[in-house]
Amino acid sequence: MRIAQIAPLTESVPPKLYGGTERIVSYLTEELTRIGHDVTLFASGDSQTTATLEPMSACALRFDPALRDAIAPHMAMLEQVYRRAHEFDVLHFHLDYWSFSLFSRIATPFLTTLHGRLDLPEHAPMYDLFPEVPLVSISFAQRRGMPQANYVKTIHHGIPTDLLSPQPVQPSYLAFLGRIAPEKRPDRAIRIARRAGMQLKIAAKVDRVDQDYFNTTIRPMIDGDQVEMIGEIGDDQKSAFLSGAHALLMPIDWPEPFGLVMIEAMACGTPVIAFDCGSVPEIVDHGMTGFVVDSEDAAVAVIPRLRQLSRAAIRGRFERRFSAARMAGDYLSLYRQLATRARPQLRVVS
Repeated sequence: MRIAQIAPLTESVPPKLYGGTERIVSYLTEELTRIGHDVTLFASGDSQTTATLEPMSACALRFDPALRDAIAPHMAMLEQVYRRAHEFDVLHFHLDYWSFSLFSRIATPFLTTLHGRLDLPEHAPMYDLFPEVPLVSISFAQRRGMPQANYVKTIHHGIPTDLLSPQPVQPSYLAFLGRIAPEKRPDRAIRIARRAGMQLKIAAKVDRVDQDYFNTTIRPMIDGDQVEMIGEIGDDQKSAFLSGAHALLMPIDWPEPFGLVMIEAMACGTPVIAFDCGSVPEIVDHGMTGFVVDSEDAAVAVIPRLRQLSRAAIRGRFERRFSAARMAGDYLSLYRQLATRARPQLRVVS
């Protein structure tokens, strides 16, 4: 099939460090290309891919010091994809609702994977205006924020099975991985580790919008001994970091749409202790790949049970449920369904 993948321009594909959406776009693009499909990736110019790259900006917008308006490059990209839409069998957008209006007016099939939260009230009118746009949710829990939307499938994320792997190290700490933000609740992770008498290592980025939260709430809790701030890490460091942990702590306080760090931990055979929010019960098999808890007390209580879990079984569960090959197969099935449906071009009423 001739497939266009349209990615956000904020990060490269894959991202140099943090960036869940762009990471998934990369895994999907590379797997579809590997199995023989003609894939074109519309993304930032510093992206790396075996597909055909159409650079839509010189570099990831996050790293462009001269950038003042991030919307303009995205609008230009949408226009370029629109002008070339006839070249593809299907267009796959990863830009939330940005494509709805323009691409509802052409015959080329398109779909959108929703990567973020859907419970913001200002989003509802946009989805109500386009009730027939086909959407993919990344968890069933994600749909609760926008139940009226046209979901055609839920497809859980997947990562390449050779990207991360268990390392022959002795676990010696608890881990927090991802982003420092109020909804991620690193403060809870710190309290859980302290109450359990264990070291916590935090490998996370601090966005500009969360800098005050980090400075006022989290920085005073970091002592550099029992609680250590490592900073942002890349894929090349994750296997060692996660394999060295007794568990990944994910004490979130928001409706998590998926939570890629959970399957990254599982890929390393590392159990996950996560709060019962959003997608967590769909991703963590309680008592098998980790524990789903509802309080700090409960999180501390399950830590002694971690030794009962088989890290080899956790890795095996990851391979069966969360591989990039499974994810690509799910999307390919959906592409084929969309490509065989006749979709009339809508008439624009002036």
